[in-house]
Amino acid sequence: MSSGPERKRSRAESLLGAEARHQLNLAGRLSALAAVLWLPQAAALAWGIAGWVEGAPLSRTLWMALAFTLVGFFRGWAERRAARLAYRAADETLHAQRQALLNREALRVGETSSAALAALLTEKLAALGPWITRFRPAMARARVLPLLYLAVILPISWAAGLVLLVAGPLIPLFMALVGMAAQDASRKQMVELGAMNTLLIDRISALPDLLLLNAAEASRAAFEVRAEALRERTMAVLRVAFLSSTVLELFSALGVAMVAVYVGFSLLGEIGIGTWGLFGPELTLFQGLFLLLLAPDFFQPLRDLASAWHDKAAAEAVADDLAALHTSEAIAVLGQGAEAVALAGPATVTLTGVRVWRGAQSVVLPDVEAGPAGSLALRGPSGVGKSTALDLIAGLLVPSQGELRVAGQALDHATADAWRARLAYVPQLVHIPELSLRAFLSGKPDGEVPLEALRRVRAERFVAALPEGLETVLGESGAGVSGGEARRLLLARALIRGADVILADEPTADLDASTGAAIIALLKGLSDEGRTVIVATHDPALARAMDRIVDLEAAPC
Repeated sequence: MSSGPERKRSRAESLLGAEARHQLNLAGRLSALAAVLWLPQAAALAWGIAGWVEGAPLSRTLWMALAFTLVGFFRGWAERRAARLAYRAADETLHAQRQALLNREALRVGETSSAALAALLTEKLAALGPWITRFRPAMARARVLPLLYLAVILPISWAAGLVLLVAGPLIPLFMALVGMAAQDASRKQMVELGAMNTLLIDRISALPDLLLLNAAEASRAAFEVRAEALRERTMAVLRVAFLSSTVLELFSALGVAMVAVYVGFSLLGEIGIGTWGLFGPELTLFQGLFLLLLAPDFFQPLRDLASAWHDKAAAEAVADDLAALHTSEAIAVLGQGAEAVALAGPATVTLTGVRVWRGAQSVVLPDVEAGPAGSLALRGPSGVGKSTALDLIAGLLVPSQGELRVAGQALDHATADAWRARLAYVPQLVHIPELSLRAFLSGKPDGEVPLEALRRVRAERFVAALPEGLETVLGESGAGVSGGEARRLLLARALIRGADVILADEPTADLDASTGAAIIALLKGLSDEGRTVIVATHDPALARAMDRIVDLEAAPC
């Protein structure tokens, strides 16, 4: 399981450029240095106050005040410099990511919904800023300061050190527990935010049709439902944030209060234990004041890290969205590698001991052998890795461990293009490019689209009902066809282009019983014709129609 955290960290940190990473490392060191400087400041303040109370010469207090001020100026400079470096790294990272998204869209590498792209460019990418400016410096401070403070406090009083040693680890423990809920809530909020933007763009583009069909009220009701769902997701994130803050403040307040009670009763002479006797038999005023000044700052780095943990959860959710965008773009170009060298050998697929990390989720896949000229159904509850298995077979993901072989060879960067040229991938969410339907199906603006291919996938009627038939431009969001119709078009494209490996993710979803039965018969017929068919499905009828069924189970934690 050691690869899990590494995989999780690399997903967000891979968004950082080399220069931004260097600036953040320097910002973290300066931020930690600025926090460490509180030690001499606290010592100077405690020594000056103790001298003033004990009747020491005024010069002692004045010298301590001067030292406190000079160290404070240097500390302020270090904090300001660290903040500037962190914000500069955040600006560079956001600019680079936005530019990469715009360049990708301009080159039409993948056909992404304009609403989803707008959400990424504005609300979602902006969530990377707090992660860069707050979480990274907070992590640098949390790694250094608590241990350093304990090293200073323990020689003075083992009792105060014991209190902090017990209370301190409780904060990271609860932060980890609450952090898992925070990441899940943030991911759901990001998904809902993208869905809200997509719905808004679709409703605006379809506004004339909605008015003509007198469906404005129904559309408004659907939009209200989506807006309420976004509100609930946002409130869920806030609930987790407030809950974690309350828990962490409680433990830090208890720790500081217990140190204050110990110091107070020790100075009053009521407690005579808790010191090593290295600086005298009893706790002095200087030592007591020094402990009181350090106790809150012992917890401060942990509190800062806990507060910024929600920023990390949001950044991980954004990184997952960017990775999903990359995957969907790779799916969009599958089957278009006509210039790739053909991968020799029959269309076989073999998975042996495969584990893959997708975001924070570990997916363990059973050993699978499929093809050639056969059909296989991957079955199991949602979240066990059916779609991930298809992405692996398509060469869109790289296994963390284990072996994946296709056509008798290991699937890697050298064989991926040739393997994809033989594939037809039918994902759950289909993005149809802004091309004519004829060009989308045949690969050429004037290519031939056999009526038989449309008939076999039950698509001839709705294609004929389109405004311009095969010359209709469906647009980047697939306007004019439903999700089930879009998947049938992808199956028709697989027939027309002669793919010998068919990967289908829930191909019968959103279909009526008659059309679903026709698609099942089609997939079964394709395997009988000598093609390799692998489906991920919840549909028992589709699973039974395949030659083999592999049940997937949740990966052990």
